[in-house]
Amino acid sequence: MLNSLYEKAIAKRGFIQPIDSETDMESILEYKWFDRKFPESTDEFTIAAGDGSFNKKKFLTTNFCAVGAESIIYDGEIKKIDDSDIFDIGHVNFLDELLSNYMAVYELKCALRALNEYDVNYYMLDGSILGDLQNAFPRGAKLPSKLKDNMDDSLLKEFERRLSKRHFGLAFPDLRDTLKLVEMPKSERSNKIEEYNLHLASVEKIILLREILNHNRKIISISKTSSDNDLFKWNIPDIAFLDKNTKKEGISKLDYRHVFERAAFPYYNDFFKRLTFTVFYVRLQDNKNVLKVELPYRASEKQVLDIVEKIKVLSVQGYPYLLNKAHNDVVITDRNMKELLKIAKVYETTNREVMSW
Repeated sequence: MLNSLYEKAIAKRGFIQPIDSETDMESILEYKWFDRKFPESTDEFTIAAGDGSFNKKKFLTTNFCAVGAESIIYDGEIKKIDDSDIFDIGHVNFLDELLSNYMAVYELKCALRALNEYDVNYYMLDGSILGDLQNAFPRGAKLPSKLKDNMDDSLLKEFERRLSKRHFGLAFPDLRDTLKLVEMPKSERSNKIEEYNLHLASVEKIILLREILNHNRKIISISKTSSDNDLFKWNIPDIAFLDKNTKKEGISKLDYRHVFERAAFPYYNDFFKRLTFTVFYVRLQDNKNVLKVELPYRASEKQVLDIVEKIKVLSVQGYPYLLNKAHNDVVITDRNMKELLKIAKVYETTNREVMSW
């Protein structure tokens, strides 16, 4: 089989074409990208950053899963907040979506603790809050009717109350149990429980996002990758277009956006719908990667430049040092998973052992 693939690769050499060399890049980039040097801010400020990670090991009967997040605060010295857990989760086709929601909850709770306990001036999140809001609802499983019938203001307020007291871990499992799922037939419960977990975790995430966005002037979302092509309307993402066609330190024009969920949010709809996001691309050092930045408010050019100068102070090789450190600290590798399985004394079979015969 590999030989036939090698033959296909030879036959299709160069089938992924670069942008036509005759394309007038200067006119395309004009008024949309500006080469400029950014000084490093001399202001005194406290800044923090956070990231999360998850990994899983599939067994015949279940999945062993690990989730974690970390926030790093710099106020003259490095301080850390972290949270993590391991789970036993059955086989569902939305496992990655479920774990992604769990990870987001851990990330946001660490971020809120950094904002509230350390009173940081700026907090950098890895990824896109706007993207999270535009994909706020689970896609892997339908909303269970029992949960839909009970998801009213009283349950939401109870969710908020529990979250106000629980600043780590997942709050929704205790709330889930108040819905008396244990009264369901055992076979049905085993099939449905993870669907409840998926939807309740997404509600917990949205509540936490609202809390984070109450600090909107402190929040900076930074992405290394993005599928957005709203700036150039090209057939590749804007971030890839800029990476290929610009090399100097600089910044793109500012774009102002709103959450465009077609359906109304079932909770906090007015809050989310009135938000304005300032979106732009920036390169902090010549020949380094372009970054996509979102500020969850309508920022002026002066405010944006002030933010960029502050980010640059603690950046190494064109990327915020704290975000890079948080990522390296929190990533859960396959080797880590093997160590966790050994420590937790989990002995299971994957049924792939036969492949080593």
